[in-house]
Amino acid sequence: MKDLRRYLVLKYIQYLVLSSSNAISTFLGLMGSLYTIIILQSAKVSSKSTAVLILSLAKADILASVSVVSEMVVWTFDVSISSTAFTSALLQNLLTANAHVSCLLLSCVAFEAYLITFFPTESRHLRTVKNARLTSRIIWILVTAECALFQTDDLLKASSTSAPTRSPCVLLFHFSSTAAPLLRSLSYFLGILLRIVNVYIYYKIFFSMSNR
Repeated sequence: MKDLRRYLVLKYIQYLVLSSSNAISTFLGLMGSLYTIIILQSAKVSSKSTAVLILSLAKADILASVSVVSEMVVWTFDVSISSTAFTSALLQNLLTANAHVSCLLLSCVAFEAYLITFFPTESRHLRTVKNARLTSRIIWILVTAECALFQTDDLLKASSTSAPTRSPCVLLFHFSSTAAPLLRSLSYFLGILLRIVNVYIYYKIFFSMSNR
């Protein structure tokens, strides 16, 4: 449990404290996620809702590892990429998806800690493994759809000059060019809101534990 707490602190610093991830925090986060996946697969760790959320959080770093490893391969071996615009947009969108999944899952962990602290008995029927898995699945579906929209928008912007005037791609282009900026703005403000809510939750928990 101490290792999991340290991992959560690392993730909170990486995604909810720092304005943007740097090389050191990304490397530590990837190593921490790998270690967390290993220990959570152990039979010694009981299957609880918090463990399910933390495991999903650790698996989210697979997206970041794909982006980081791809960039390292291109930089180290000077690999030429056939579609540079598409690939660079995809790698960036994977990092964005990783950050959004992580922020949402960290907020779920914080909310569960709040329920455990203040409503341990009343919230027991909510804090189940089934609900945790369902919550993780919904988060992944929403962020995957967001990533697909961002990737479509980037791809259509890169090829907009050669698109036919009456092609169905034009309608898709107009939809993505309108929806993507709105979603980016919404994600930005949601990120700020989640930071505030997380600080408030742990502030309440800290002072509650101190009074006890």
